[in-house]
Amino acid sequence: MQRHESNTIVSPNVISRLRMLENCTNGFGMLALASLLAGETRAAESARARLDALNPAFNPLAVRPPHHAAKAKRIIFLFMPGGPSHVDLFDPKPRLAADNGKPLPFEKPKLMRTKTGNLLQSPFKFKKYGQAGADVSELFPHVADCMDDICLIRSMVADNINHNGACLQMNTGEQAFCRPSMGSWLLYGLGSENQDLPGFVAISPNQPAQGAPLWGSSFLPAAYQGTYVADVDNPIGNLKNARFSASTQREQLDLVKRLNEVHRQRHPEETELSARIASFELAFRMQAEAPEAFDINAESEATKHLYGVDDPVTEIFGKQCLFARRLVERGVRFVQLFHTRSSKASACQLWDQHGGLRQGLIDNAAATDLPIAGLLKDLKSRGLLEDTLVIWGGEFGRTPTAEGSDGREHHPFGFSMWLAGGGIKGGMVHGATDDFGWHAVLDKVHVHDLHATILHLMGLNHERLTYRYSGRDYRLTDVYGDVVQQIIA
Repeated sequence: MQRHESNTIVSPNVISRLRMLENCTNGFGMLALASLLAGETRAAESARARLDALNPAFNPLAVRPPHHAAKAKRIIFLFMPGGPSHVDLFDPKPRLAADNGKPLPFEKPKLMRTKTGNLLQSPFKFKKYGQAGADVSELFPHVADCMDDICLIRSMVADNINHNGACLQMNTGEQAFCRPSMGSWLLYGLGSENQDLPGFVAISPNQPAQGAPLWGSSFLPAAYQGTYVADVDNPIGNLKNARFSASTQREQLDLVKRLNEVHRQRHPEETELSARIASFELAFRMQAEAPEAFDINAESEATKHLYGVDDPVTEIFGKQCLFARRLVERGVRFVQLFHTRSSKASACQLWDQHGGLRQGLIDNAAATDLPIAGLLKDLKSRGLLEDTLVIWGGEFGRTPTAEGSDGREHHPFGFSMWLAGGGIKGGMVHGATDDFGWHAVLDKVHVHDLHATILHLMGLNHERLTYRYSGRDYRLTDVYGDVVQQIIA
């Protein structure tokens, strides 16, 4: 026993109130501080959650605000690999007919792959369509009926005369090196409206020679690469995991997500693991959403007929176009269709007529004309064309001069593409080539200008949409590009 200051005898194991206050003064202060910090911690965690939702490293497909008001929300790119012949499809030249068989009356550019011969007139007839009276080949009668919704650009120019370089430039902005594709840039800049489907889908029954770089993300996080669909009859093969139930997969993903969070807190600068987990999450959610999105059996017979799904000639590209409409109406940001196969009996069908021009163009146009027109009409009837940008074209055009007796060579010096919907002025023709269709001579539109315009329509400033990599800021348009204001509504 011991005597306290007040002469009260207390046990040595008992702490008096005074002694407790003396010993715990700092502790009371810490209790108050802890209460204050708890509120700040909760606020910080909430703020971090909001930042995570906007940070592409942690939620790569989250919707992000555009730089300015957008006219288009989504894109369908109808890519015709090989180089469609502009002088046979959308840019008639009476001078070619008048001078058929004569030499080109000026020196050909030194950038040539194969020596071509004399001028070759188009074997196809043209007719004027729409309020603007745009000339369209007899090979595209159904697309021709949609010309009031189309802006036809006849003054496109590119920099490369070979397929590999030109395809890369049209799809990525770069000719030689691996760069992110246009769809990847858009997904990086805007995210996806549907978190249960890929934001970028590429559909090609035969893979183009350039392969995955045409829809790849390059140095952008892997979450922004396109999801490749090759089989139009079984577009989502291997999606289901037969070994595990949905609940078991969910438990596995939750565990991996918790482990990933621990890793992220220790190494916040590493984003690859977060992107991989996000892809696993997307694959799991797709098991419920994707089968319905690709189920064209739910469509009416009239709709299938509109796209030509019920005709062997148009079946394959018709399915691609119908998939595209079903995907964009469900919030997919970018859908790219590659016409690489016309029928189940054919292998790779490119728009690359070095020979067999007459029959080759007939076959290609027959396989795509009706489905493309069906897509435009269907989008318009559903109110989707207004904010869906549709793009048609290849990597370049074809020479007005002949290769052999029935072919044309590659031609990047002046060719045609067209756009519809998504803030584009319909029923107009922009630019022109010379009397022979060789050089773009009026209102030239370089590939970089086209990309800048596409980004602008989607609400993105092409000079501000950048990604820091290897010590410099990269962008889709490199250091070039001007928005073509004349074609914007």
